[in-house]
Amino acid sequence: MSPSATSDRGSRLTVWDGLDQSGPFITPSLLACDFGRMRDVLDRIARIGVQAVHLDVMDGRFVPNLTYGPPVIARWREATHLVFDAHLMIVEPERWIDPFADAGCDTLVVHLEAVEQPGPVLERIKARGLRAGIAVNPPTLLRLDPVPSWLALLDSALVMSVMPGFGGQVFDPSVLSKVAALKQARPGLRVAIDGGIGPDTLAAAVATGVDQLVIGSAFFRADDQLEVAWSDLNQRLRQVNPSPLLGTRRRTDPL
Repeated sequence: MSPSATSDRGSRLTVWDGLDQSGPFITPSLLACDFGRMRDVLDRIARIGVQAVHLDVMDGRFVPNLTYGPPVIARWREATHLVFDAHLMIVEPERWIDPFADAGCDTLVVHLEAVEQPGPVLERIKARGLRAGIAVNPPTLLRLDPVPSWLALLDSALVMSVMPGFGGQVFDPSVLSKVAALKQARPGLRVAIDGGIGPDTLAAAVATGVDQLVIGSAFFRADDQLEVAWSDLNQRLRQVNPSPLLGTRRRTDPL
């Protein structure tokens, strides 16, 4: 375990907790970037103003794709002070809380479909000093009446607007009803959306109350124009939400 994996987590979480104070913010999904040049990618996106990245962890079982795990994330952590927002698309996520925490993740989002009892899993994540979240797939019925006890344990909720497993899919607007339901059941809860989000779809998400937009292909579409893509996406976000965005300030110094 890298010393910075846990020693700098407090500073990273201070950044993370403040990102939505001035309105919705964007977290690039690393699923869409070049894994072979990750250290360079992390350095470049930090220099253009990105403060948090979304890690898509897939085990080939919960979803039909395989990405990376704690050993790879630990190496990435050595290269950056960016917040690691880890989305665990895996079976039995409770078995992997400690390895991902030790690797340097700052948030762990587990799938409602992958846990029988969300409460104990969320409590274990929070006991490790991480932020805890629940993700829900498009076809999953989200039962919030009566309000489940685990809802109070959430630091965030992630609404999938595509079936997880692959990037570049088409946004499903029907899931926005889940965003509204979450906001009604627990006002003030940070709600993220992931899947098919880009310049043409982020407005609908923000209008429904989304706080965090996970964007992959629309950001990494042109590797040599990341600064342009970041500027364009945030300009579009400002058009639909005029508040100044904490998530877009430039940062060249470590946290």
